[in-house]
Amino acid sequence: MTTASGRDGRLDRAAVLAWLRQDDPAALETLWAEADAVRHAHVGDAVHLRGLVEVSNHCVRQCTYCGIRAGNRNLARYRMTADEVLDCARRIADLGYGTIVMQAGEDFGLTGPWVADLVARIKATTPLAVTLSLGERLPDELRAWRQAGADRYLLRFETSDKALFDRIHPPRHGQSVPRWDLLGLLRDLGYEVGSGVMVGIPGQTWDSLADDVMRFAGMDLDMIGVGPYIPHPDTPLAAVHGDGPDQVPADATTACKVVALARLVRPDANIPATTALGTIDRAHGRELGLRRGANILMPNVTPDRYKACYEIYPDKAALGD
Repeated sequence: MTTASGRDGRLDRAAVLAWLRQDDPAALETLWAEADAVRHAHVGDAVHLRGLVEVSNHCVRQCTYCGIRAGNRNLARYRMTADEVLDCARRIADLGYGTIVMQAGEDFGLTGPWVADLVARIKATTPLAVTLSLGERLPDELRAWRQAGADRYLLRFETSDKALFDRIHPPRHGQSVPRWDLLGLLRDLGYEVGSGVMVGIPGQTWDSLADDVMRFAGMDLDMIGVGPYIPHPDTPLAAVHGDGPDQVPADATTACKVVALARLVRPDANIPATTALGTIDRAHGRELGLRRGANILMPNVTPDRYKACYEIYPDKAALGD
């Protein structure tokens, strides 16, 4: 029987590209069903809950779509204290979640020793796994955090198209290591490694997105995050819209295609139904993600007084979680 992966069970780039371009709802049911079956066979039916704590919205970067970029003067900035983060960790443990995900802008006010000490305290006082998502940090910091007990690191490559990546992620001043090199270093340091992409960036083509999926196939990723592109109104890309027949749309269906294809090329990966997917389709986005290959949800346990200030994009779903 012919499946989404083809008669021989393999999904090559031509098949990936064909599925990305597919717009027949009846045909897409084959893709959704196979992704769901592969998810069931390889990671089971449990939906794993990971508590998200948005530790700081300070950022040194000038990413052209992101609301917490350094150049946004309309945002009230905050940086949580270690005790506040520890309180969140205890709440996450009490709720029965297995992991705390500490996310922030690329904020060097969260110093290497401060993060290492916080990780060690969380590991000493809770049963939680610790996931960090703190951007492009120095190798010595990443090494120290791993030695302190951090289990996972999330660093999305966003797009494998270098020219497009450079347009949306201007390089920062000071010492840095290219993102692809950091992903390899994280693996060498013993982290479980997560990465992922945005879907629908202005200028992103179907061919580029197919390359992203094939990158998933070639990388030993433990987690793959996929979300639709949602620009913040106080950014340079807010008024920029891609056009033409090869422009990838930033919609829920296309994001779900990438979620499903990610499941097929990396059957054992953990794949979240992201907040961005829930934002673009508030009624059904995260549910559809879970039915089309995803197996993770990240409830936001950031204190209410900070939640609205972590505004990567506007009107974010889950603020009331």
